[in-house]
Amino acid sequence: MAAETRTRENTAAGTAPSPGRRAIPGMRRFRQLAPRLVLALGGLLTAIALGILLACHIDDRTIEQSRGTAVAEVTEKTFFRTVVRFNTDSGRVYVPSGGVLYPEDLKEGQLVRVEFDRDNPELVRVADRNVRVALLPVGSATAVVWAVLLPLYWGLRRNAPQPANTKPEREHRSPEE
Repeated sequence: MAAETRTRENTAAGTAPSPGRRAIPGMRRFRQLAPRLVLALGGLLTAIALGILLACHIDDRTIEQSRGTAVAEVTEKTFFRTVVRFNTDSGRVYVPSGGVLYPEDLKEGQLVRVEFDRDNPELVRVADRNVRVALLPVGSATAVVWAVLLPLYWGLRRNAPQPANTKPEREHRSPEE
């Protein structure tokens, strides 16, 4: 009787293994947690995107507080960074190791106006560009993340087994029956 009851409970919860297959230990718990994990991943990626925008804003503010300007030559352009070389007012030549901020549409050999932090010439950006340039790519990436994760969340939530401690809903009968 106990085995029969267990089978009926598992079947009612939608977790009975199909004939010939064994239930994987912990799979039920994982299926219950999966929707929450998807939301947590989306939250983490959104927090990273907001962190990127905050970092851009802080860099821009730092440059504004002690701004120097120069004409720089683009010496190297790769997928991850664009390297420039420029002279400061004091005549020193700088090649920032991290590259230049907001390097869209730059080509090797091109001369471009840059703004840099006089206290830290390693922090340099293309002149007249700021965090607003980063809003579109970061916002678009965040939108794509949620466009993928929300349907996944809804699908996982719909197919997730109910917790074992919940009672099945009673059928409500109308007074006419």
